Amino acid sequence: MAHLVPIGNSQGVRIPKAFIEQAHLSGKELSLKVVNDGLLITPLQKARDQWKEKIELSISKNGVEPIDNEWLGANLTSDDDWEW
Repeated sequence: MAHLVPIGNSQGVRIPKAFIEQAHLSGKELSLKVVNDGLLITPLQKARDQWKEKIELSISKNGVEPIDNEWLGANLTSDDDWEW
């Protein structure tokens, strides 16, 4: 069970250590969202968070994708080639 505790003019939530460990929240910045009749607390997901690790894991499992050389040397066209 969590408890609200006064912190100045605000209130904080005291979350039991077991919940923090189970939800992997320790030391992380948190995101708060009001849902239905409650509050959802999740770790803050930053843009591109852990992308490097996930890409390296994917490459180690699947290998590097071959380069599509057919398109690398393609001539660029202008909009004049299109009929609008």
